[in-house]
Amino acid sequence: MKKHKYLFVACLSLFPVMAVAGNDTLHEIMEVPSATNINKNRLYKGKVVDDRTSEPLVGATVKVKGSTIGTITDIDGNFALDIPDNISPIVFEVSYMGYASKEAAPAKTTGFTIRLAEDSQTLEEVQIIAYGKQSKMSVTAAISSIDTKELLKSPSGSVANALSGAVTGLSSIQPSGQPGAENPSIYIRGTGSLSDELSKPLILVDGVERSFFQMDSHEIESITVLKDAASTAVFGVRGANGVVLVTTRRGVSGKPVISLNSSFGLTQALRNLKGVDSYTYATLYNEAQLSDNPSLTESQLGFSPFVIDMFRTNEDPIMFPNVDWNDYLFKNLAWQTQHNLTLSGGGERFRYFVSLGYLLQDGMLKQLGESYDPNYQYKRFNYRSNVDIDITKSTLLKVNIGGHVGAKREPRTDELWRKVLWSTPFSSPGIVDGKLISNIYSNRYISIGERSCPLDYYYNYGYNVDTDNVLNLDLALEQKLDFITPGLSMNIKGAYNTNYNVKASRTPSGADSMCTPIYLGSIETPGMDFWDPRFDRTIVYQTDGVSGLHEQMSYGEEVGRGRNWYGEFSLNYSRSFGDHDVSALFLYNQSKKYYPETKIDGKVFYMDIPTAYVGYVGRMTYAYKKRYMVDLNAGYNGSENFAPDKRFGFFPAVSAGWILSEEKFMKKQKVIDFLKLRASYGIVGNDNIGGTGDRFAYFTQFGSGNSYGFGPNGNLVYGIRETLLGSDKLTWEKSYKTNIGLEMMLWGKLNLTLDYYWERRKDILIQRSSLPSMAGFDASIYANMGEMDNKGVDANLEYQTRIGNKVGLRLFGNLTYSKNKIVFRDEPAMQYAYQKSEGTRYGEFYGYIAEGYFQSEEEIKKSPRQMRELAPGDIKYKDLNDDGVIDANDQCYLGKSWFPSWSYGMGFNINYHNFDLALFFQGVSDVSIMANGGSIDTGNGDWGASGVGIVPFTGMGLNPSNVITKALDRWTADNPRADAWYPRMTANATTNDNNYVNSTHWLKDGSYLRLKQASLGYTLENKKLMDKGIEYLYFYLSGQNLLTFSKFKLWDPELGSNGAKYQLSRMVKLGMRVSF
Repeated sequence: MKKHKYLFVACLSLFPVMAVAGNDTLHEIMEVPSATNINKNRLYKGKVVDDRTSEPLVGATVKVKGSTIGTITDIDGNFALDIPDNISPIVFEVSYMGYASKEAAPAKTTGFTIRLAEDSQTLEEVQIIAYGKQSKMSVTAAISSIDTKELLKSPSGSVANALSGAVTGLSSIQPSGQPGAENPSIYIRGTGSLSDELSKPLILVDGVERSFFQMDSHEIESITVLKDAASTAVFGVRGANGVVLVTTRRGVSGKPVISLNSSFGLTQALRNLKGVDSYTYATLYNEAQLSDNPSLTESQLGFSPFVIDMFRTNEDPIMFPNVDWNDYLFKNLAWQTQHNLTLSGGGERFRYFVSLGYLLQDGMLKQLGESYDPNYQYKRFNYRSNVDIDITKSTLLKVNIGGHVGAKREPRTDELWRKVLWSTPFSSPGIVDGKLISNIYSNRYISIGERSCPLDYYYNYGYNVDTDNVLNLDLALEQKLDFITPGLSMNIKGAYNTNYNVKASRTPSGADSMCTPIYLGSIETPGMDFWDPRFDRTIVYQTDGVSGLHEQMSYGEEVGRGRNWYGEFSLNYSRSFGDHDVSALFLYNQSKKYYPETKIDGKVFYMDIPTAYVGYVGRMTYAYKKRYMVDLNAGYNGSENFAPDKRFGFFPAVSAGWILSEEKFMKKQKVIDFLKLRASYGIVGNDNIGGTGDRFAYFTQFGSGNSYGFGPNGNLVYGIRETLLGSDKLTWEKSYKTNIGLEMMLWGKLNLTLDYYWERRKDILIQRSSLPSMAGFDASIYANMGEMDNKGVDANLEYQTRIGNKVGLRLFGNLTYSKNKIVFRDEPAMQYAYQKSEGTRYGEFYGYIAEGYFQSEEEIKKSPRQMRELAPGDIKYKDLNDDGVIDANDQCYLGKSWFPSWSYGMGFNINYHNFDLALFFQGVSDVSIMANGGSIDTGNGDWGASGVGIVPFTGMGLNPSNVITKALDRWTADNPRADAWYPRMTANATTNDNNYVNSTHWLKDGSYLRLKQASLGYTLENKKLMDKGIEYLYFYLSGQNLLTFSKFKLWDPELGSNGAKYQLSRMVKLGMRVSF
């Protein structure tokens, strides 16, 4: 019964009002004599009224049980049905919005009355809102939500990955599939500011700012997304990007209920970039050399015919290896298991909910003889205890304790996938007979120089274990103050959060020996060519180093910590006076974060000065006859990021709603069961400065300067310089939001929610970029110098019905469209208007407009001069300024962004007997990927070249990288296809080469449609099991990311422009849920 409640709440979270069907109580049932003449009809006339007021109910549905005969009451509540005499007994099924459904057998054919009672569950069904709850029917803000049942369908280690496509208005991008690093970036209604970080929403768990990404989904009651100003204005300087409210589960009075959920599954990488084999590499490399310089002789090419033939025949796999490093290093399948145990129940004055969870995720990396396991792995233990204690009839104490301990293991190397792409297939045969074979240095048989092998970057390097221990404690006291005035209550809340992080490194104390293969003939007959038939090709090994595989491993660690507290006091008032419903809220809150975490250049630092917030919240609501609603919300908040006289701001919002379906003129029609219009307008703020982590930007700060030589020996002395020029004029950025919404139910089955919104973001906080460094402005300077528009639509559609008595069907779909436009931003003066960002979308790619390939030398001579000497097969670019030269002045914004304009989800649930089948599809569109390899870079300071794998043969001088198989689809003189994916092959190109700079040639459609979730389940009903105390037993087979449809095939499109990282995975798992 409880699970049916959860499903009911989920439906109401998507649509504020729905018809209530399912009250099986039978009232006023009396026996009716059987008909004696089956060939005649009998006319029944009756009336449906409110049980309390006796007012007629207009538009109530009246059906004859067991048949398709039915009608709707008229404006006076009357109905008439002509029923065949062969139907016996006559039982009417009566339902009406906001009332409990009822079955009634009339004692006579005319003049009878059926009385319906208001359904308190429907009328009192609440929606989670900021700092409280509100009747769903009276909500005038734009709010979406999802409940536990939907969250449990996702097997992902991060619960946030279940939200994409499932919650209207929310988009998410998962950057990695690595165990323990799956946390997505989430956005509400797109990006509204001039930075990715500045567009992230505020996240609250049980009203306190916390992350929910690593919570166990079994702990969560619901996740609510606040989207417009009416719902977020109370958060003031923190609410401009929307708010995510996570509510944890609580116990209910009743006998103890123990629930166990266990699942076991296998994961598999969706896609991995594949490099070519050794033979193909050698032929392509020679082709590239000849393309660059057609006059080269055979002896001048990188690969001789003998070497190419050795690759082709695989005659000597040690000296001329051919290794697919993806297959060599990574497993095809990995293990994941998840278990959870919950206990809930309680008495009249004490209720509890307890949850324990365990998650184990294994990675894809193989163990290759090391004494330790270098594989990626994540272990997480979750715990929660929520207790409610009724100290008195008017005093409620809530105590919440929750947290998790997570241990993430990974090899001691950065960007392993990039290094795999860098590695050539002939760099090493790998590990042979327990020995690491290296062909990297000075292989005299392959003349292209040093070659990179991925084993050199992680094999016997050790591993890191990053352990994060998070503890959350909440205490809340709710005191009713009805003795002062009915409907008044007081709430006091305090929260304390702490986390402790240890990053441990284990490193072998000795390096493993490295064996370099050498032909014996090179030693005995050093002057003889190795392809000479007389040459002795017996392999001997030169060994460097000592065995380190079983050496004792060293230990090192880095420790981080954080703690914060939150306090809240509020007065609530809610009361009804006849047709008038009023409520009010006044709230004061304050928070302080110690050791605040800050990211600078991708590294995490913990500053000594704590961060603090303080705020006041006010809300007033009024409803007349439960059909006309007005809400006033306001936040008055302070932020430390601004000067003392600029710290506080006032952020008001107003919203109104009108339930048209309650009007008399709507009662005569039979299609629309429920219709509500709502609108909101307000101002919300954002206090994030630049997204770079700089604090106290309102005053000038100093740091270490350049070094200078003094004295006869030129000893270096470091100076002091201004690192940040303060501005006491800084203030919060402001978001002016408007929302118009519609909620509708048709025919009692089809529900629609539609919102149109537009936002003007002003005074955006950014780091100034228009001041030249040559003028001495090398310090950071922040200003309110940005403005952006964001417009879009949210829509949600759901259809529920039953087919006969055995089949239940639910169809659903939602979409979010958001598109922003930069109105103004501080940027350097541009020579041409098309180079300015104003009028473009945030995140648009910048580069050249490609016009195909040059097909002849004559075409090259007639075209503008480009970045280097050209040849047929090179990419041709448009001369935007008509100066006859292709240079930086011909770059422009390309009209496509990395962030999708459209995000959507759709699916269906079918129930038949005890079986259930569910499919859920999720997708995005109008999103692009720059597939030139420019994002496969060394931005973390790691050694190597950018664009490896994508840019053929790029590398550090003598280290040409591998080439992906897609490069076979290339322009050649023999096949000069205009639609080839790759231009002509060139050797030693970089991401700055003419053919690999950002351009529309490499701008690919990143849209995709994914079968995000699929599940098949069976509920076992067995009287013997029930007699033994098993109330519920459910088995299921589920999958995640089973199918992906996309035009982009190189890597999974959700990864964006960098596919050289841990790939997203598909998963299939088998599970069981049982309740006692």
